[in-house]
Amino acid sequence: MRYSQDSVALVPARGPVAAVRLAGLLAIACLLGSHSVPAQSSHALDLTMEPGERWWAGITSESHRMPLGGSSPPFQVDLDGNTAGNQVQPLLVSSTGRYIWSEEPFQLDIRDGAIHIVSSRSAIQTGRPGPSLRDAASYASRALFPPSGKMPDPLLFTRPQFNTWIELTYNQNQHDVMAYARAIVANGFEPGVLMIDEGWFKAYGDWDFDRSRFPQPKQMLDELHALGFKVMLWVCPYIRPDGQAFAALFHDRSRVVWLRSAKDKSLPAIMQWWNGFSAVVDLTSDVGRDFLTAQLRRLVTEYGVDGFKLDGGDAELFAQSAMLTGAVPHTPSIGPNGQTEAFARIGLEFPLNEFRAVWKMGGQPLAERLRDKEHTWEDLRKLVPGILNQGLMGYPFACPDMIGGGEYLSFENLAAVDQELVVRAAEIHALMPMMQFSVAPWRVLSADNLAITRRMAALHTQYGPAIVALAAESAKTGVPIARTLDYSYPGHGYEATIDEFLLGPDILVAPVVEKGARTRRLTVPPGRWKGDDGTTVAGPSEIWIDAPLARLPWYRRVE
Repeated sequence: MRYSQDSVALVPARGPVAAVRLAGLLAIACLLGSHSVPAQSSHALDLTMEPGERWWAGITSESHRMPLGGSSPPFQVDLDGNTAGNQVQPLLVSSTGRYIWSEEPFQLDIRDGAIHIVSSRSAIQTGRPGPSLRDAASYASRALFPPSGKMPDPLLFTRPQFNTWIELTYNQNQHDVMAYARAIVANGFEPGVLMIDEGWFKAYGDWDFDRSRFPQPKQMLDELHALGFKVMLWVCPYIRPDGQAFAALFHDRSRVVWLRSAKDKSLPAIMQWWNGFSAVVDLTSDVGRDFLTAQLRRLVTEYGVDGFKLDGGDAELFAQSAMLTGAVPHTPSIGPNGQTEAFARIGLEFPLNEFRAVWKMGGQPLAERLRDKEHTWEDLRKLVPGILNQGLMGYPFACPDMIGGGEYLSFENLAAVDQELVVRAAEIHALMPMMQFSVAPWRVLSADNLAITRRMAALHTQYGPAIVALAAESAKTGVPIARTLDYSYPGHGYEATIDEFLLGPDILVAPVVEKGARTRRLTVPPGRWKGDDGTTVAGPSEIWIDAPLARLPWYRRVE
């Protein structure tokens, strides 16, 4: 799924479907009934940044603008009915140990070294549990969203993931899925998780295989399992009006599974999303939740499906309807963010899961993917700060989108593919918590560049056990898997270093994110570090290192 951006308010679109602009959503909201909050007394907080203080805010899609300091450009966002196309946490943490938290959505305005927050529904908490970023993040994890002790399926961490979206787009079918899976193995990549993306089903809301495309789904699952894959299916919380599920539910009013129209509560609210107009499952009601989960459980039982990629749970989409009250009349409004949170809770039943849009689910065993990135160097540079911010906000089980970007049109014309970008993206992924391919590297890369990419996949597999161990630790303690230098080494002036990261305490990773660069500046933390190239560097220091295309610079602390 990809997005167009109007300031920090992000509106969804996908593939060739034109991005739905904010004005369009507002017009639809007027027709269907705009979301509104009952009048209540507002809570406000004003803080002045301290000298040198830097802040991370829990809006994942804007992580590349962080950490925010006194001279940063103005930053504004209203989180009510807005998850900005990615994970959101109503939290800010600073390099000097301060935090800000609200249980409900708030309006945030940061400019000229001042932070202004208003919440109409919840008090705003702030404090300083210690002098560092680690103190603030650790306190938030411990007190505000305690870790569950559980983690997603270990295979998400130990092997590269493969997603069928770029190669098959809306033409998902059994023959080509099997061809893609066999090509993964034939080209020397380890089988791991295989995600069959949007288009395998009859209709949105009718979660069964389209037999015209998948004539023998159980046989396909068995063959994929025999190859060594676990299989995930793409699903969303929408019900297409021309599908069988919609017709059956429309005629059986005893089961109200969807959000209802603000104008006529006997009818479903019809919302616009990136693939048209649909009813939306009310995920906060038992009836709606059971409607979706029963279908997912049947896919597991009948076909052997291992898990699900749960997409489209954006609060921006839910916000089109005022009738967010669940199946029981006269209940208090849940709000669009609450619907997003309820959708994420569906994933807790399935250890093999992936989410892109999430609200306030820190500490839970959910795999969180960065929002779809374009095939550009600008978006490539967003990967490291995005993963770092996810960890600080309680979303450590993180995946940096698809290697090379999630926009399939970029890969239709091979002459337009930037092979260097694909290789550097694979290098960035290699030592992150998760690594995901979609475009087939053997289709778009030269033999030399394919060899580099294959080596990066092998590196991820080599360090898979170590990554799983870090994930298990994070599940218990909330400590991020990928960490900022400032988190691990407070007081050394690393607050603004966002192009390097630490995998756990002992592996320093410094990927190249500039086109054509064959050297880069390395910030070396205290200690002695042995590099992948055999050299040893000592810190604290700043040095220049060689970084040819075939190299991902990374160092292990030796003392």
